[in-house]
Amino acid sequence: MFADFLKRLTQPDPAQLPDADARLALTALLVRIAKSDNEYAPSERARIDKITAKRYGLDAKGAQDLRSQAEELETQAPDTVRFTRAIKDAVPYEARLGVIEALWEVVLADGMRSDEENALLRLVAKLLGVTDTDSAMVRKRIEGSV
Repeated sequence: MFADFLKRLTQPDPAQLPDADARLALTALLVRIAKSDNEYAPSERARIDKITAKRYGLDAKGAQDLRSQAEELETQAPDTVRFTRAIKDAVPYEARLGVIEALWEVVLADGMRSDEENALLRLVAKLLGVTDTDSAMVRKRIEGSV
């Protein structure tokens, strides 16, 4: 189902993604960070739904459907390095910074930060072209609001 999408996304010079494809790719990245500590908690799934509903103006069913598609895509997506670099090349910087914010929300959703989540988030931020400083500022803002 996602073979053509992944092929387009991982081409050497991918075109900017249409909005629906960007939503799916970015949500799959949220799923990947949530699964990185080998515990995909209900609170993380609920946070992903909340983030996508707010970000994309979806109702609860639409957010759940998007997450469900993203879960399937995440299992088929290439390694995180290739997948994230492909997103960087196809998504504008402002959206990538928003992704870091959403990733921190998911990491902090269960009240714990695992070493695996921290490491993956640092890697993803770097691959998306977001500095450690910007990522830390976003994390502190999210911690203050959670």
